[in-house]
Amino acid sequence: MPVDARDLGLISGQIGTPTQHPFAAVLGCSDARVPIELIFNEGPNDLFVVRVAGNVLGTDVLGSLKFAVDHLGGSVKLIVVLGHSGCGAVTSAVDVFLDPGDYLSLATKHSLRNILDRLLVVIQTCARKLATAFGPEVAHRPGYREALIEASIVTNAALAAYSIQQGVGTNEAGELRAVYGVYLLETREVWAPHAGDTKGVGLAAAPRDLDGFVDLGDAIVRSERIAGLLR
Repeated sequence: MPVDARDLGLISGQIGTPTQHPFAAVLGCSDARVPIELIFNEGPNDLFVVRVAGNVLGTDVLGSLKFAVDHLGGSVKLIVVLGHSGCGAVTSAVDVFLDPGDYLSLATKHSLRNILDRLLVVIQTCARKLATAFGPEVAHRPGYREALIEASIVTNAALAAYSIQQGVGTNEAGELRAVYGVYLLETREVWAPHAGDTKGVGLAAAPRDLDGFVDLGDAIVRSERIAGLLR
């Protein structure tokens, strides 16, 4: 069976162990339904992938991404944070937020608490944004839980991309960029709402400052996806 050397991460004519030369680094969720290379139609040695539940940005994750940027010969030109719809980690954190009593069952599970605690700040912010946009009674709508989950998933991805942007040192010159998006399991599309686009198809650039996050919050609550869940 003929095999293309590129499919094995090899460069034609290269002797010995191939060197890493991914063009992008991706922070994704550990969920088995979100195969990063397949989603972006890439093969071996194309992507430097870090996966952790809820695509939560901890010091180990940030250190891994910084290694890719600093020590892979400058091949990495893009950093992507990819969340996904129905994320189990975010869903668990939302359920704890809606019923704080559930947090007691996690009292001795330090590793799980570490993940949920990082997500709860994002969820609280999203809950406030939804209440501001739709009124305090929004929490009683049938689709509120799902809307809060999906809004938190995309906000978490955007916040991680922003934090990577600050920690790794991406720049506006285009040499290294940070973007984010949410892989929709039901449609196999990537969603990232941004100002002026209610559909938000594809990846979006990470916010660069507080005003960028305000604009992002407005875009999320006005998006067709979130509005549809609250109807």
